[in-house]
Amino acid sequence: MPQAAAYHHGDLRAACLQAARELLEEDGSAGLSLRAVARRAGVSATAPYRHYADRDALVSAVAAEGYRELARDLAAAHPSPSTPDDLASVAVAYVRFALDHPAMFRVMFAEPCDPTSEERVAATALISAYVQGIVDGAFPGSDASALSTTVWALVHGLAFLHLDGKLDTSTPEVVAEQVRAAVHALFTVARG
Repeated sequence: MPQAAAYHHGDLRAACLQAARELLEEDGSAGLSLRAVARRAGVSATAPYRHYADRDALVSAVAAEGYRELARDLAAAHPSPSTPDDLASVAVAYVRFALDHPAMFRVMFAEPCDPTSEERVAATALISAYVQGIVDGAFPGSDASALSTTVWALVHGLAFLHLDGKLDTSTPEVVAEQVRAAVHALFTVARG
């Protein structure tokens, strides 16, 4: 049981998060419980409670990891986006993240989380600030707060429409083109 050995070296939190992510990928959130995480991590049934008061706290920690990974993917899509084309590239990365990590994405956005989780709140704020910064750069002088909410809502909706099979996901190129077209349509209206 290598995970149990990792716990004895003070890495229980990481072992629990890894176990939770594995369970999510296998069964979705239905199979995610502190007891199942403990079994997967190879620790006692009560060990996860040292870091997580309940399932919501565990889900919040997993979601925070997802938000940080999403932020890295978005920044990698374009390091300093300042045009609608740049923003479209970032939007494609957002939808791609959802399609590549469907269980994680659903935990991030569809699962109840601990509303007092500082880690989750900080990770969510990072994404929000990133989107607002992009909109500020692409549309100086606009109501960046309202427009960034609009952009996030559009891209987030596209992600779930793709995840739920409502839009064509036959190839990454098809997905990218659909997302780019939607983002450009929004900006055509916004500038008009």
